[in-house]
Amino acid sequence: MARTYREQGYWNTDVLGTWLARTPEERAGTALVTAAGSVTHEELDRRADRMAAGLLRAGLTPGDRVVVQLPNDVDLVVLSLALFRTGILPVYALPAHRTTEITHLVTTSGAVAYVCPERVLDCDFRLVAREVLDRTDSLRHVFVAGDPGPYTALSSVDGDPVALPSPDPEDVALFLLSGGTSGPPKLIPRTHADYAYQLRETARLCGVGPDSVYLAALPVEHNFALGCPGVLGTLRAGGTAVLAPAPTADVCFPLIERAGVTITSLVPPLVPLWLDAAEWTDHDLSSLRVLQVGGARLDLETARQVPKALGCTLQQVYGMAEGLLNYTRLDDPEDVIVHTQGRPLSPADEVRVLREDGSEAGPGETGELFTRGPYTLRGYYRAGERNRTRFTQEGFYRTGDLVRRTVEGNFEVVGRINDVVNRGGEKVPTLEVEEHLLAAFPLVGAAVIALPDPLMGERTCACVVPKDSAHPPTLRDVQAAFRGRGVAAYKVPDQLVVLESLPMTGVGKLDKRALRASLDA
Repeated sequence: MARTYREQGYWNTDVLGTWLARTPEERAGTALVTAAGSVTHEELDRRADRMAAGLLRAGLTPGDRVVVQLPNDVDLVVLSLALFRTGILPVYALPAHRTTEITHLVTTSGAVAYVCPERVLDCDFRLVAREVLDRTDSLRHVFVAGDPGPYTALSSVDGDPVALPSPDPEDVALFLLSGGTSGPPKLIPRTHADYAYQLRETARLCGVGPDSVYLAALPVEHNFALGCPGVLGTLRAGGTAVLAPAPTADVCFPLIERAGVTITSLVPPLVPLWLDAAEWTDHDLSSLRVLQVGGARLDLETARQVPKALGCTLQQVYGMAEGLLNYTRLDDPEDVIVHTQGRPLSPADEVRVLREDGSEAGPGETGELFTRGPYTLRGYYRAGERNRTRFTQEGFYRTGDLVRRTVEGNFEVVGRINDVVNRGGEKVPTLEVEEHLLAAFPLVGAAVIALPDPLMGERTCACVVPKDSAHPPTLRDVQAAFRGRGVAAYKVPDQLVVLESLPMTGVGKLDKRALRASLDA
């Protein structure tokens, strides 16, 4: 299959981060815009080369893994390009991750370095780094953007450009994170060849070129904002990427006006907030041509309002960091854009919708989505047991998503087989949350379920049976305990229900369906 992808041109000799050297006119154009200023393509290229040299001088070598957790800023893009060029592999953590998650990523990847900011809001990441160093064996370097304290300043990772290693296009280039549908997130290896194809094809499909200006409102470490086409796809096409420190309208609308943003991406909970803000804003949003929405299903009424309120085309995106991406096309009829989550990006994407008995579901019938293709992984990193259950012998990835396929080939996402709360696009693994509850409190049992939420789509509801019914934990107790355990904020339960017992099935297993029904009632 690899030979087929090469022969048919899906994979070529592209190496991520090496496509910035173009015509003099393009090199002089703006590559990055932040609230503090801008960087040209030529300057970005030069800074990436100097940081690449600095990383090698610091003792990192091709194949080393580096956990990267930086806010949307120039440092993140420069570091990413430098890592790609050296063959050192970034493991992209999310901004919300804290000690528990970073420790897991370092341990699983065998990372030798951790790159973090000095501080974001109430979190001093130098303290996170200290705890991770205490809990892991492989970590040798901590680089800090800002005041490094006892560690190394990221700004000092600099050197005169040197001859760099030449990664093979089919080598792993980066690690993305799974949604963590069962326990902590799994590592998704993406190669130069497969991710470069994703960048090329998504830019083409979305009409992104040298005149495009992409606003990264969401964290760039997410696949959506990184490469769908995101920051990397836009830069590769010669366009401009605008880096927003937060996805709120008060932060993003001024950037849209100032930079002439043409395309951006949001998760569904943010869309109504932007639509409301658009009614009273004085900022000129007329440059915006495309709003991508993905990460969870967008409700029909909100989808219909986007073109009227923002004056742009809505593009629904359904995909996964594991690979397969589906898009509504920019010229699709309104009915398709509003009611579906699009169709596959690539003609080489193979998709199957299977009923529970393994037979093919017909148009309009619900089934689980299986897929393989030129940019879909064939196995998680260091997850042998999980790979045996998530991939078929033919290499198809079991997404765990329940979908319906229309006669035209567009998908409607119905739900999930996996036990996970889709909280505004952030996937909250219920098993992990239950384990934290049981570790933090004296409980007979704990069950975490998803309940409908008008803003987030789903909220996380923790149902607990305390050992001492006279002194049950409160929601405030739970929130404090999770903070104390260094758990990402999006995993903290939104609601707490104290019960005398949890419903069980006839064979003695927890019956979450009955539990959810009892709460809905």
